[in-house]
Amino acid sequence: MASVRSQSKLFQPLAIADGKITLKHRIVLAPLTRNRGTPYSESTPEKPNRIWVPNNLMVDYYSQRATDGGLLISEAIPPSLEGNATPGVPGLFIPEQAEGWKKVVDAVHAKGGYMYAQLWHAGRANIPQLTAYPPPHSTTPVKFVDYPPIEMTVSKIKSTIQDYCNAARLALKAGFDGIEIHGANGYLPEQFLSSNINHRTDEYGGTPEKRCKFVLELMGELAKVVGQENLSIRLSPFGLFNQTRSTQRLETWSHLCREIKANHPKLSYVSFIEPRFELIYTEAEKQKFLDSWGLPDISLEPFRKIFGETPLFSGGGWNDKNSWGVLESGAYDALVYGRYFISNPDLVEKLRRGLPLSHYDRSTFYGPLEDNSVGYTDYPVYEKGLPN
Repeated sequence: MASVRSQSKLFQPLAIADGKITLKHRIVLAPLTRNRGTPYSESTPEKPNRIWVPNNLMVDYYSQRATDGGLLISEAIPPSLEGNATPGVPGLFIPEQAEGWKKVVDAVHAKGGYMYAQLWHAGRANIPQLTAYPPPHSTTPVKFVDYPPIEMTVSKIKSTIQDYCNAARLALKAGFDGIEIHGANGYLPEQFLSSNINHRTDEYGGTPEKRCKFVLELMGELAKVVGQENLSIRLSPFGLFNQTRSTQRLETWSHLCREIKANHPKLSYVSFIEPRFELIYTEAEKQKFLDSWGLPDISLEPFRKIFGETPLFSGGGWNDKNSWGVLESGAYDALVYGRYFISNPDLVEKLRRGLPLSHYDRSTFYGPLEDNSVGYTDYPVYEKGLPN
């Protein structure tokens, strides 16, 4: 069985970045928020720290999961202080953060791997305290309802796009091989795309086409900075996270994807979250939503047709049981793994050899913890010398 798996298309080369990068396998590390950053300054009740930088533990974490010719997507990186919705997340808007990320990327490159920086702006999911849980120096939870979102002015939209561009420049300086826009999970780009969130009456809202304007402008400006061949985006057209309950799903995301393809035909890749995978609902519960939208049998096929030869990644629920034969079907070009990549730093080798996967501990997904290495860099790897 192991020899059959090793012949899988998962382990065949894939060209991305308009041919500039050739991956040696198609098992991609998903962008995973882990909250393991180091505070930038001393935090006090009067002046709580709100900036975090990468550290040596993060160097170890990413290095453990790096493989020769493999692709890692960074955890979501805020391009500004206001873009960060949770504590412990290292951003990319001050030089010290870029210096920390350079150590991470250098370690990945030293093992022959590639790494993209996922840029993430939380939008309305952010509040001044950064979290609805009891913020630092407090025991009282914070209610989001007490901090209603504010509609962005057009000038604020433009300056936020420039925040992304500045972060992208720092990412290139740090050595990242490319940029992925976090356009999924109900964060800022998807807030513009979602009809139940975007109530604007100007050129950024009101129709599927207008709701796509922000994302298309963002991609256009980032392409000028990094080159379209070094740019990618992650999308969740059927997602529910962060209260996305929009209508006109196919109309909106199909228009978005057609415009992306037309404007950026050399896009590095595009990454989608599976329609039936959801962070907060079971597959059966998610199916009920799809049924209610009149999309009971929906797949990512419509977007595959739109993007054509652009490499298309799929994330959401892939494991050692359901990954086989998927790429051979032509549905996708690579699979993105999250939870099992957390608990199996040697996931690529385990899949290749047919070795059992270690299960993850959900309680240690997110820090900060008393010992941040727990559930982060302490998962074991397979024993050398096991038979094929």
